[in-house]
Amino acid sequence: MMAAVFDFELNEPGAQQLTNHQENVSDDDAVEEQYLTASSGSVPDEDEDIEQLALSEHTVNPHNERVGPEHFQLLKVLGKGGYGKVFQVRKIAGTDPGKIFAMKVLKKAVIVRNQKDTAHTKAERNILEAVRHPFIVKLHYAFQTGGKLYLILEYLCGGELFMHLEREGIFMEDTACFYLSEITCALEHLHKQGIVYRDLKPENIMLNKQGHVVLTDFGLCKESLEEGSMTHTFCGTIEYMAPEILTRSGHGKAVDWWSLGALMYDMLTGGPPFTAENRKKTIDKILKGKLNLPPYLTHDARDLLRRLLKRTVVSRLGSGPEDAKKIKEHSFFRHVNWNDVLASKVEPPFKPLLANDEDVSQFDTKFTKEPPVDSPDDSMLSESMDQIFLGFTYIAPSVLESMQRPHVVKARSPRKITGQSPHTPISSPMKTPCTQFAFDEDLVNTKSPTSSTVEAMDTSEPITRAGFR
Repeated sequence: MMAAVFDFELNEPGAQQLTNHQENVSDDDAVEEQYLTASSGSVPDEDEDIEQLALSEHTVNPHNERVGPEHFQLLKVLGKGGYGKVFQVRKIAGTDPGKIFAMKVLKKAVIVRNQKDTAHTKAERNILEAVRHPFIVKLHYAFQTGGKLYLILEYLCGGELFMHLEREGIFMEDTACFYLSEITCALEHLHKQGIVYRDLKPENIMLNKQGHVVLTDFGLCKESLEEGSMTHTFCGTIEYMAPEILTRSGHGKAVDWWSLGALMYDMLTGGPPFTAENRKKTIDKILKGKLNLPPYLTHDARDLLRRLLKRTVVSRLGSGPEDAKKIKEHSFFRHVNWNDVLASKVEPPFKPLLANDEDVSQFDTKFTKEPPVDSPDDSMLSESMDQIFLGFTYIAPSVLESMQRPHVVKARSPRKITGQSPHTPISSPMKTPCTQFAFDEDLVNTKSPTSSTVEAMDTSEPITRAGFR
C-alpha cells in the first residue's frame, strides 16, 4: 500500500542545514562533482565544466507542486452523471506538461446532502490512494476548490468494455476468458487488501491503450472488511447483485464472485443471467429463478457459471478463505498462465485503433460531442461543512519521485565559473535526494482507510448502461 503524500512545504531549518556557506564551498567541490558525474553516467572531460550550486531554499526543491483546475486544459467530455462530469484533460503546467488524463469533477453541495454519498466519495478517494495494481485505475492527483472535488486519473483510451460488448453482441469463450482472468486478478488483489468491490459490471471495466482491463469507480466498495466478517449495505446494480445483498442478510467478498459469474454470463450470452421488465421481478428472478444456460456453451463454461452463481454463499466458488485460488484452478482457465496474466504478457483480443493520445473514438459520442465546460464553482460550503473533505488533496508518489529526481547541471559556456555568488539564480536547479520536508499531520494519511469512510450509497436502480452514474 502506498503512503499518502499531500500538500507540503520546505522545512526552513532543514534547508539551512543543507546550505553550503560561501566560505566553505571549496571543501565540498570534489564531493559535488562526484555526485553530478555519477548522476549523468559519464565522466566529463577537461572541456566540459560542471556548474557549482549552493544548496538553499532557492535551489533545493524550489517548486513544490500544488495542483488546481488551472493546471489542466479541458479537451472532451467522457461521461457525466448527477454528481458531476468526467473530462479528458491535458496538463499544461507543472510536472508532466502535455500528458493526457481523465478528470472526474464532483460537486460538494450535491454530495453533502446525503451522508452515504459523502461516504461514497471518501471511499473512492481512499481506495484509489491505497491500491496499486496493473488492472486498477491509477490516481495521480486529488484536489479541491470551494465547491468541487477533483480526481485526476489515468486516461483509459480503450473505452468501456460495455461499448465493445455492445458492438460484438457476445464474446467468444477465449475472449471472455482473457477479460475474466484479468478481472479475477484485480478482485483478488482488492480482497487481499480487505476491500470488497460490490459493483462489477461492464460499464465499470475500462480498457487501456494496449487493450488490458482496468477496473474503475470504487465508490461502492467496502473497506477494511476482515476475513469472515460481513456488512449489510444495500448497494450495487440490480442485475449483477448477489442474492445476499438483496435479502440484506449480510455479505462479504463472495458477492464479487457472484458478480463475476453474472458478468461472464453477460459476455457469453449478450445479457445478465436474471432480468425482467421491472426491479421487483428482476429481484424475484435473482432470488428464485432458474439459471438457463445456452446449449452452445462448453462444458467448462457451464460448470464455472453454475459454481459462481450459487445462491448459497458457502457453496459458491471463491467463497472460502482461499478466495480466488479455487476460481483460478477451474478448468475453464486451464490454458491460463496466471503469472503472464499479472505481468500483462498475454496478448489482448482487442487492441484499440487510436489516431493519437487524445483519441476519444472508443467513448460514446453523445458525451464526446458536448462542449467541454466545467460549470462555475459557485456553490460554496460553510467552513464547518467543508471540513468533511479535509485531507482530500493528494499527489501520487510517482509524481513526487519525478519532482525529486536529481538533474545534471552543466555550464552555460566553456568558461570557468569563479567568483560567482552561491545564491545566483539559475534556470535548471539541481534537486537533491536528501531534501527535508515538513508535513501537515492532519493531512497525511499513511494508514489503511478506516471503517468510518466505508458506508456506500444505495445505487440499486435498474441498469441504465450510461457508463457514469
